[in-house]
Amino acid sequence: MIIPTDGTVLVLGAGIFGLTAAIELRHRGYQVTMADPGPVPHPLAASNDVSRMVRMDYGADGFYTELCAKAIDGWHSWNRRWGKDLYHEDGFLLMSSVAMAAGSFEQDSYSLLTGQGLPLERLKPGQLTNKYPLWSTDYYIDGYFNPKAGWAEAAQTTAELKKDALATGVSIVTGFAAVRLLQNAGRVIGAVAADGKELHAEWVLVAAGVWTTVLVPELADRMWPVGQPIFYFKPSNLDDYKPPVFPPWGADIPRSGWYGFPANSEGVVKIANHGPGRRVGPDVARVTLREQEDHCREFIAQSLPSLATLPLEDSKLCLYCDTWDGDFWISRDPDRQGLVVSTGGSGHAFKFGPVLGKLAADALEGIENPYSERFAWRPLGEIRNESIRYTEA
Repeated sequence: MIIPTDGTVLVLGAGIFGLTAAIELRHRGYQVTMADPGPVPHPLAASNDVSRMVRMDYGADGFYTELCAKAIDGWHSWNRRWGKDLYHEDGFLLMSSVAMAAGSFEQDSYSLLTGQGLPLERLKPGQLTNKYPLWSTDYYIDGYFNPKAGWAEAAQTTAELKKDALATGVSIVTGFAAVRLLQNAGRVIGAVAADGKELHAEWVLVAAGVWTTVLVPELADRMWPVGQPIFYFKPSNLDDYKPPVFPPWGADIPRSGWYGFPANSEGVVKIANHGPGRRVGPDVARVTLREQEDHCREFIAQSLPSLATLPLEDSKLCLYCDTWDGDFWISRDPDRQGLVVSTGGSGHAFKFGPVLGKLAADALEGIENPYSERFAWRPLGEIRNESIRYTEA
């Protein structure tokens, strides 16, 4: 049943899940308060970084391919509305050190996308040297380029969404570090902060990322924080690190986890790893380990030797809120009225920003859509798509 649109909603968390949900719910007529420890963008939030990948390449999983196609349309709409290009459609270069074969992430992605009519460019022998000269052609022997993909300026996107939220009438409360949900007669009615301050609403939507299980501890067996390393370099020859010769890329993703981006407006090249990561607490220091930097330098010495001798410009530990199966968690609590959870990005949610708000608002209103079942409140069970585990942020 859809609740009356004069209801009140408290959104906990002002990252990509929370901001888009707050804006969509406000458009649907709700009175929305969004609370966050602040500032927004929060320096420790997964939504706050220089870049995030946007691509439909998901192996044989047409589910996320279809959803990302809608999201890419949304990114273009955001660019038009904001009057600036925060989504850059520079394409996506996917390289493989082994021949692409049926059943592999690379081949399955290529087959699905070309089957849908996308004009992917299969790499031919020697083409890597000619078109993408920074890469080690002795190691990467196969792959393709997807022109319908790119990257988004994450922190700037979050800042624009904050402006949109305020413009639509969302009330944003910063300095509110939620530590516990408030309940009355089996219904969630608000939250209390570390300083004892309380906020109340008819509905509470938890979009707290890695802090979600602080507020909903019963989900701790199905989602948890995982730290993944990010490294930043600042080469002097910037034109060599810009599209089209250096587009967003993934290098042997199923086997290595490495992916990265072209130089941004500040001349920074970002390289990151989406591997097993390490489980951590949500408030862990966002610093990388020496062995993680060593691992990165081994990769670039083999694959991008032009970066091998550069000092690090910066590095950090990015925290994913990983679900056990890699799918998002956008659903009502089946046992408590008034509670919706929208989180579980698992390192690949930001690209879906333009569609996440509608999914969260539908969940609150009890509206079924083609994605509801996949993102439902669910017990541990079968993993539907192993390739999610090696897709990137």
